[in-house]
Amino acid sequence: MGNELAGKIAVVTGGASGLGSAMVERFVAEGARVVVGDIDAEKGQALAARCGAAALFRVIDAGDPGRLEQLVDLAVQEFGGLHIMCNNAGISGKMHKSILDDDFADFQHVMSVNVLGVMAGTRLAARHMADNGGGSIINLSSVGGVQAGGGVMTYRASKAAVIHFTKSAAIELARYDVRVNCIAPGNIPTDLLAKASGTMSPEKAGRLTRAMRDMMNRDRPLPREGTPEDVAEAAVYFAGDRSRYLTGTVLAVDGGTTAGKPVMRRSTDAADGKP
Repeated sequence: MGNELAGKIAVVTGGASGLGSAMVERFVAEGARVVVGDIDAEKGQALAARCGAAALFRVIDAGDPGRLEQLVDLAVQEFGGLHIMCNNAGISGKMHKSILDDDFADFQHVMSVNVLGVMAGTRLAARHMADNGGGSIINLSSVGGVQAGGGVMTYRASKAAVIHFTKSAAIELARYDVRVNCIAPGNIPTDLLAKASGTMSPEKAGRLTRAMRDMMNRDRPLPREGTPEDVAEAAVYFAGDRSRYLTGTVLAVDGGTTAGKPVMRRSTDAADGKP
């Protein structure tokens, strides 16, 4: 850890747990001050307490542009500006056996958080940044938005929309020195999968989660599983000056999953515990 973000002020939506809390803690460790927004008051307040004076927390619904504006205003009023906007908040929606069984009842909710929240957060941050020397906007997508697959169709569509929006916004905001980039995590253990199977019995949800984790592990070329800290490392890179010539970029933090299938391990290597 160092001072890569010293003097910078950030907003992180969905920052109370999972990928978001890892990013908040890493930003603070690198010298930034952070405004955290999330619907989970208990976890958000606990995170802010751990970070001390470097973090402020507010309860917000990322699908409500008016509440998002409060986060930007808070960063400017309490910390004096805004240099980094991390639109991380996202939900999965309900998991169905197949698209034939999907009633799309949660379509509006998923889209409001995953797409409208990113679009509104980008616009709100860019309005301030355009008049104050630029900044970095980081939008969270998913390998599900890069690579087609079955299941959670609304979620996949929403994350694909985030990627296309990010590239479009990057083109439009470049004249203001506002960089807009995207991180597409994959195979990172969080509670998102468990929430998607929340309508199932605990036993069935557990079996499904384990089966999907096993499938993800088989599809990942790198032998180790990713962590929220891996995603936080990518966020620090986009937030800091090392990426000052990067915009419109989509970085897959997925252990090589979107690059292709892993090479089959040789039996002798497997016996020796080698990848």
